[in-house]
Amino acid sequence: MREHLTELQTESITAERIWTVDDIPVLTAATSLPQPSQVHGHVSRRIRRYYQAQGQAFFHYCQHILLPLAKAEYQTALAASAPLPCFHAELYYQITWNENGLWSLYTESRERIGSSPTLRIRHGDTWDLSTGYPVTLSSRFQPKVRWKKVILTAVAAEIEQQERCGIAQYHVNWRHLLRRRFNSRNFFLTSEGLAFFYPMYAIAPTAEGIPTFVLKYDALLLQDPASEP
Repeated sequence: MREHLTELQTESITAERIWTVDDIPVLTAATSLPQPSQVHGHVSRRIRRYYQAQGQAFFHYCQHILLPLAKAEYQTALAASAPLPCFHAELYYQITWNENGLWSLYTESRERIGSSPTLRIRHGDTWDLSTGYPVTLSSRFQPKVRWKKVILTAVAAEIEQQERCGIAQYHVNWRHLLRRRFNSRNFFLTSEGLAFFYPMYAIAPTAEGIPTFVLKYDALLLQDPASEP
């Protein structure tokens, strides 16, 4: 059955895993990911499979990467008669746009390992509901716009303003890092504008988390999703 979707109705699918050593939990992991409420056509089926695979990949990562670390930390604490640690990881999502045939969101994982700062990893997804395929960043700009330069210029201006006002701190070589760490997949749509982000640690210290910059649609020759058919 062919779908003609202008928006996507979804529900949250949750899952949880617990790994133990000597019957004591050393690692817990939980996911909350979107799934189309009704699956009738190729678009909703593709989206469902995509997030099912993302959840499976997350648990695989926890078991094969985080679990050995958790076991080692447990054995170290046990030998030292120290409090026994329990690592925790979670993966969740936030829908940021769902109109006019576009569905946009981000998924974000968080890892809490001992006394280390919480590690956050974010992925942005924007789907064309007429085709069931992701939307590229370049397609969000009007034709012939040098979109990468527009983004970097806008982000640099925002960083300068934040540092001038003392509300954020970035690495001393952030101008170089803006280009080096640029990833055209790091975006999602919001009602305020296109949100572009950099990974944690990429351009700023830990305290700044995931630096995110909202680019206004009208100011930067961006395609406004609210005006699309």
